[in-house]
Amino acid sequence: MKTTLLTSAVALAILSSSAMAADLKYAPGDDNRFNWQSFEYLKKVDLKGEVITIRGPWLGPDKELVESVIAYFEAATGADVQYAGSDSFEQQIAIDVQAGSAPNIAIFPQPGLAADLASKGFLTPLEESWGPWIKDNYAAGTSWVDLGTFADKQGKDHLYGFFYKVDLKSLVWYVPENFEDAGYEVPQSMEDLKALTNQIVEDGETPWCIGLGSGGATGWPATDWVEDLMLRTQSPADYDAWTKNELKFNDPKVVAAIDEFGWFLNDKYVDGGSRAVAATDFRDSPKGMFSSPAKCYMHRQASFIPSFFPEGTTLGEDADFFYFPAYESKDLGKPVLGAGTMWSVTKDSKAAREFMKFLRLPLAHEVWMAQSGFLTPFKGANLDAYANEALKKQGQILLGATTFRFDGSDLMPGKIGAGSFWTGMVDFSGGKSSKDVADEIQNTWDAIK
Repeated sequence: MKTTLLTSAVALAILSSSAMAADLKYAPGDDNRFNWQSFEYLKKVDLKGEVITIRGPWLGPDKELVESVIAYFEAATGADVQYAGSDSFEQQIAIDVQAGSAPNIAIFPQPGLAADLASKGFLTPLEESWGPWIKDNYAAGTSWVDLGTFADKQGKDHLYGFFYKVDLKSLVWYVPENFEDAGYEVPQSMEDLKALTNQIVEDGETPWCIGLGSGGATGWPATDWVEDLMLRTQSPADYDAWTKNELKFNDPKVVAAIDEFGWFLNDKYVDGGSRAVAATDFRDSPKGMFSSPAKCYMHRQASFIPSFFPEGTTLGEDADFFYFPAYESKDLGKPVLGAGTMWSVTKDSKAAREFMKFLRLPLAHEVWMAQSGFLTPFKGANLDAYANEALKKQGQILLGATTFRFDGSDLMPGKIGAGSFWTGMVDFSGGKSSKDVADEIQNTWDAIK
């Protein structure tokens, strides 16, 4: 009864302004998937007359989605929050902060740029309470603190960033009907996945579809494979050192991870053979699972790949996914590879800090969860708020992670992560040895001044 009365009070307070309510995607109190008690915090924060500027990478539908979340903060606090997106955000934010025209909050698609700006004094550290809160409330919380912690101008580390909206890469896609007809079960460990791969070959079929083609970016899908396999064969500390060139690219640990990818590139395992993968566009490669008869049974790719499935494909029925599993024998937990957006204060104000605190409330996550394209490792958000079972299942994988690491190539210098690493993986798929490829990538890194 107490909860019901509280929900009703919140609803009445918000709905007292019809214009304000009309701007909200979900009417307060109407949907029990959402934590409406989050408004109790917001209602106590009076920010009438305050303007908060936010800049980020989202345009079009994503801009509308983030604004649908922002609307709740505005409705409860009276603040005017102005979001502007840009397809050249990385370049623009660097210009703005140096010109003294920074927004209050910036949304970074990659932590590397934020680290650079922090080292130059352009970011404001979050309050000390943020670190413990993230560790307690985010799955693999230490990972998220580490990812948002950078050195300042004096070389002292501070937590500068809060991750909100995460992308998941450690997924293997399959067609349930194909598995059912063949009597295959979803593997629970890397050992099981390799055994299944061999079993499919023994049955006269091809286990994997792999495509590395992507125009001028050809090779990048292979970097995700290697990154995922680094996390499954080496410690998180080794992974971090690798992305910083503290663990060299031609170190035996990294070469071993490349060879792990090579295991899956066996001509018997890949549709078209290993030398065909570089010529196969990554957007076309999963289509082999849907052909009749199927050209392959599995495809490892991030959460966005269903956009390239045949029209009319229903997730959970015509296609499904499972976690790209870890080795049971290596005791490295359940690592997850992904990406995400990091929010940082670039022009400090009381209102900006209150908005950042708003992102820690369940409602700030649930409103976007209920729509599309949003995943969160926040343990306090209601999983039932996800718009569909596929998103909910991906959210559960995030919550089950013991380690989360950002896409390694995005953390490396552009000449490596978007250059020699890509081309090196193409060379590797064409038959060049892992050691030779790793040596060449390291030589490129060593030449960077």
